[in-house]
Amino acid sequence: MRQFEPARQVAARLELAGPERFLARVHAGIDIHGDGSMVAYQGQVRKVPIEPSPGEDAVDALLRALTKNG
Repeated sequence: MRQFEPARQVAARLELAGPERFLARVHAGIDIHGDGSMVAYQGQVRKVPIEPSPGEDAVDALLRALTKNG
């Protein structure tokens, strides 16, 4: 059995999709890891991390990426 350190385990995930009700064009979210760190991402199947700018947290980086593309 493999063991993963808390930084590699996803403890919770917030996923957003829309604005369409079915077959949404935009998929993004935030993964909260076991050590409390957060990573914003875009994509549904292949999640591409969103790098935060200096002074940003994961929520700010997600908001920036969604408003830039939306």
